[in-house]
Amino acid sequence: MPRSKKSQEVFLTQTSKKTRDHKQRVIQDIRNAIDEHKTLYIFSYENMRSQLFKKIRMDFRSARIFLGKNKLMQIALGKQMTDEYSENLHLLSKYISGSVGLFLTNESHEHVENYFTNLVEQDYAKAGSIAVRTVEITADMLQTYPPSMVDQFRQLGLPVDLKNGKLEFVSGQKQHYRICSDGDTLSVESCKLLHQFGIKMAEFKVKLVCRWVSMDGSIENEL
Repeated sequence: MPRSKKSQEVFLTQTSKKTRDHKQRVIQDIRNAIDEHKTLYIFSYENMRSQLFKKIRMDFRSARIFLGKNKLMQIALGKQMTDEYSENLHLLSKYISGSVGLFLTNESHEHVENYFTNLVEQDYAKAGSIAVRTVEITADMLQTYPPSMVDQFRQLGLPVDLKNGKLEFVSGQKQHYRICSDGDTLSVESCKLLHQFGIKMAEFKVKLVCRWVSMDGSIENEL
């Protein structure tokens, strides 16, 4: 690796000194991780949950993960051949867009790629996400909840009442209530109801977009 690339400094202008110093530390932190690891992956993700990324960190204790700093990640890698930190890293910058991150590791390609291929976690949907199936609540399902839930359910739009100390749908209603239909955009209330009834509709996935190897600067983008 030419020394000139490793020794390049990055100058950040039009920012306060405190902000500039923080950004510079992030860039240097990424570059230090590049120096310390054999392989760099860019990954994309859906339905991120912090506890699930904690699981990844626990399973790869020596790896480094960087999230949510797309512009700084591009600067750290380099956007052009003239400012890339290491050979061919500038070619990765075009993949840094949207919900993506960097994963740096010394583990084998096979181990890492098999791990992420099989990493699918069910989770509760967030408001604004799309329902992947139709969900209906039945009268029998209500019977498992205590009478004290009546006000909470009403606030979430569930038409319930109390009869003989038990929850039931209000008089005249059918004995079921549709929370959502397949393809609906989920509201805050719908998501809270799905959570209350233990219905997980989101999938946490991490897709490896491309791989860069420090030894020879090779890139593989069909993982």
